[in-house]
Amino acid sequence: MTVSFLAPQKNIRIFAHRGLAAGVPENTLAAFSAAVAAGADYIETDVHVTQDGICVIHHDPVVRLGGTTWQIADEPYETLRALDLGAGESIPRLADALSAFPEVRFNIDVKARDAAEPAAQAVIDADAIDRVLVTSFDEATRRAVTALLPGVTTSASSRLIIAALPWMLLGIPSRVAAVLSGIPVVQIPEKRGFLRLVSPRMVRVMHRAGIEVHVWTINDPEDMARLHRWGVEGIVTDRCDVAVRMTRS
Repeated sequence: MTVSFLAPQKNIRIFAHRGLAAGVPENTLAAFSAAVAAGADYIETDVHVTQDGICVIHHDPVVRLGGTTWQIADEPYETLRALDLGAGESIPRLADALSAFPEVRFNIDVKARDAAEPAAQAVIDADAIDRVLVTSFDEATRRAVTALLPGVTTSASSRLIIAALPWMLLGIPSRVAAVLSGIPVVQIPEKRGFLRLVSPRMVRVMHRAGIEVHVWTINDPEDMARLHRWGVEGIVTDRCDVAVRMTRS
């Protein structure tokens, strides 16, 4: 099935942050399955690359188990695949996740520059370009992935958010749109230190700039409901089951 990542929809977009770790390890196929079963149709996940060039799903650059650590970039995939993360789950390849959930949309955070090409290839091989959003905190990494996936949906890197921030706070949507040209989404926390990034006014400015606002990581039901009222399009949450009940009941 071909879908558009940001296809218009009635309900707020609920992103299952690393899946739903309900008795299973995060960022595993079991966590993704639990999230889909709970009603989330967006999976947020993270990728790195192994020594032998395999794009794998894991948040940190190292795997820590029982006092032992494995640096993902220094290990072949077969070594990492043999590790039991708990509940019989192992580190999946991005290709495995895209294949296992062919109708689910994935928000893929590329954590390492060297993972850009393997991540893009996994998306191409799965014919999944229309159902993924690729992003990275690092602008060079984001650009490297999107260059290999023409037309893919992407959200702003940290550098671009910082560049757009003064115009966001001043309420000048034309300048925000200019800085974020070609980028339809910002994914940001509510606050960064003392600075509030998300407010009703900010959401209105971003909408006037033609940009969606997704907020992370929101686990409190009252915060979910408030952000929904403010008009944000997406909530990234560890508790997608709670978010589904709060926003779709």
